[in-house]
Amino acid sequence: MMLAFTIQRLIQACGLMLTVALIAFTMFQFVGDPIDGMLPESATQLERDQLREKLGLNDSVITQYGRFVGNIAQGDFGISYYNKMDVLNLILERLPATLELVFVAVIISLLVGLPAGVWVSLSRNKWMTSLVQTVSLIGVSLPSFIAGIVLIIVFSVWLGWLPSHGRGDIVEFGWWSSGLFSQSGWASIILPALSLALFMITMIMRLVRSEMKEVLRTDYIKFAKARGIKQRSINYTHALRNSLLPVITIIGLQIGGLIAFAVVTETVFQWPGMGLLFIQAVNYVDIPVISAYLVFISLIFICINTLVDILYRVIDPRLKTADR
Repeated sequence: MMLAFTIQRLIQACGLMLTVALIAFTMFQFVGDPIDGMLPESATQLERDQLREKLGLNDSVITQYGRFVGNIAQGDFGISYYNKMDVLNLILERLPATLELVFVAVIISLLVGLPAGVWVSLSRNKWMTSLVQTVSLIGVSLPSFIAGIVLIIVFSVWLGWLPSHGRGDIVEFGWWSSGLFSQSGWASIILPALSLALFMITMIMRLVRSEMKEVLRTDYIKFAKARGIKQRSINYTHALRNSLLPVITIIGLQIGGLIAFAVVTETVFQWPGMGLLFIQAVNYVDIPVISAYLVFISLIFICINTLVDILYRVIDPRLKTADR
C-alpha cells in the first residue's frame, strides 16, 4: 500500500510539473517576440529569420512545447535576455542565498514558535496568554514588507546594531556560497530572516496551542493522569509528541512558501537571492528568467509537498489503517 501511494504521488507530481511547464511555455508565446530582445534594432530581416530558424520558432506550437519540456528536463532554460548568461547558472548562483535565508527563518520559527505555543497552552495566566495571542494576531496580519521596514528603522537606523541590506562576507565552497561562516554574514541575515519568520512563528504557536489543548482533553491523557504519571511527562512526552504531526505538515508546506514568497523580503533587504533576481527579471521583462523561476519554485513546492505527504503517512499509522 505504501509503494502504491508513493507511485501515485509521484505521478501526480509529474502531472503538476507538466502543467507548470505549459504555463511557462505560454509566457514565451504571448509576452512578445524573443527575437526583439536578442537582436539590435539595426538587425536585418535576414538575420532575424536566421535566428528564428535557429531557435526553432518556425516549428509548430506542439513541437516547440515538447522541445521546451525536454530542455527543462536537461536543465536548459535558455539565455537571459538582460544578463546574456545561462539562466540555470543565474538561478544556481542565487540559490544558496535564498536557501540560507529560509533555513535561518525556519530555525527561528521553531525556536520561538514551539515553546511559545506550549507555554500558551499550559499557562494559567490568562492575562499573559491573551497578550501573547494578541501579539500573534498582529504577527499573522502584518505584511512582511512592513515588518521588514520596521525592523530596518529600529535596528539599523535608530539603534545601528545590524546592517539593513546585503549578505555580508561569504565563504565559497565550490559552486556553493555561505555567509554563515562570517560575523558580518550572521549580522546581515538576522533582520531578513526574522522578517521572513514572523508569520511562521505566530502560525506555529497558534497551531501548537490548539493541538495541545485538543490532545490534553483526550481519553488516553485522562487515563495517564489516573495512572499517576507525572504532569510534566504527560505534557511533553504524550501531549506535545502527538501534537507535532500537523505542525510537521505545516512546516513542510511553509518551507516551499518561504522560498517562493521570499521575493518581498529579499527586495526590502536587497538580499542577493532568487527573489531579487526574479524582481529584476520582471523589471527588464526577462522572460527566460521569469519562466525558469516559476518552474524552479514549483518544483521545490511539489517535491516538498510530496515528501511531506509520504512522511506524514509513515509517521501516522492511522492513515495506513484507514486504507484497509
